[in-house]
Amino acid sequence: MSLDARIQQSVVVNLSNRPAPVHVGPFVIGVDPTTANPNINYATPRPGAAITGADVADLVAAFRDADRVPRLEYVIGCAPELEPLLVGAGFEVEARHTYLCCRPETLQATATPEGYTLRAPDNDGERAALIGAQHDAFGGESVASAEDVARMRRAQDAGGVALMAVTGDDVCVGGAQGVPPSDGLSEVAGVAVRAPFRRRGLAGALTADLTGRLFGAGVEVAWLEAGGEDSWRVYTRVGYQPAGQRLYMALR
Repeated sequence: MSLDARIQQSVVVNLSNRPAPVHVGPFVIGVDPTTANPNINYATPRPGAAITGADVADLVAAFRDADRVPRLEYVIGCAPELEPLLVGAGFEVEARHTYLCCRPETLQATATPEGYTLRAPDNDGERAALIGAQHDAFGGESVASAEDVARMRRAQDAGGVALMAVTGDDVCVGGAQGVPPSDGLSEVAGVAVRAPFRRRGLAGALTADLTGRLFGAGVEVAWLEAGGEDSWRVYTRVGYQPAGQRLYMALR
């Protein structure tokens, strides 16, 4: 199986493990009843599946039945015929991202900046602090809901990894997460540092440490997406290399 197909299949598995997944023909929708956030409730196709316009219509209907915004994320190479079908159904492109991969032999050890500690949250208070720091870093309110905390706890219980960066005063200033592994792969997501604490090497340290923990748990390939030039530099510096393309599309 190609790397594109393995990455795509790992997303299928991840969405299938959501609290209320919906399987529609060649697609799976990762429905989470606790939130309507389209970044959590989205669909993806099974790699290599034949897809028709009727399948897309059924997918939109399933989203409407679930009271969610129709939205997809997928590896382009695994469904090259899907984009024109989605455009024909009224979907619009949100983003095209390169995904990057890291293997144990390419990971570069990165020191944690002096005055900070990286550790896994082991109680709900720490999970809430980590999520709040991520929300703040991404421009939202630094508040974690009970559902957010439960979601992180479930992911950790399923083998996922969460990591928080704390000051000497035990204030969480950033964090990152690794999705529960599937077929030796895990997605690294949510790498975030609060604005006042950036440019100190924390993002690189979080990425490298989290990736190393995933490899220590048996993961063969860690993958992620870079949201801009700054994050691209951070990720390539710790050993991630460009590997393929992913597409985000939504019907508003």
